[in-house]
Amino acid sequence: MAGDDELLRAVAAGDAAALARLYERYSGALFGYLHRLAGDRMTAEEILQDTMLAVWRSAGAFEGRAKVTTWLFGVARRQAHNRLRGRARPEPAGAGLPDRADQGAGPEELAIAAAGGTPVAAAVDRLPEHHRDVIALVFVAGLPLADVAEVLAIPVGTVKSRLHHARAAVAAALIAQEVAE
Repeated sequence: MAGDDELLRAVAAGDAAALARLYERYSGALFGYLHRLAGDRMTAEEILQDTMLAVWRSAGAFEGRAKVTTWLFGVARRQAHNRLRGRARPEPAGAGLPDRADQGAGPEELAIAAAGGTPVAAAVDRLPEHHRDVIALVFVAGLPLADVAEVLAIPVGTVKSRLHHARAAVAAALIAQEVAE
């Protein structure tokens, strides 16, 4: 089985089968992340296709300084932001949350990760974009914090901080709704 770097080099050389293998390998995680960002299945599917087209066109620009997965999520994130730019979205509550270091992950992670279509998901949707990005990359895409930091081009400490504040905001929203944690 070809490694990710080898597949991306093959894509850069024009190998459509290599692109198909990358798609098979990462489309699920990419779609989950994009669905969380876009909020609807059809838009997420369109952005995933845009992402794969961008990968096809720009694979030769991959320099190997990052992992292929990190690079793919970065491409997906840029495609999502390009597509969703200007789309009306209300200013979420807690937009002024500070970015302080988190001391570690809490038990809320599993609840947030498993919460599609629930009060937790609604609370996540009300988070500021920079907190939703971290939540989606960590819990939906399952990326390690170091990879999330690389995708978002921020320090790992900032990822931890945003994750901490996002979890706290979701917990506060659930308490306000009197939803059992």
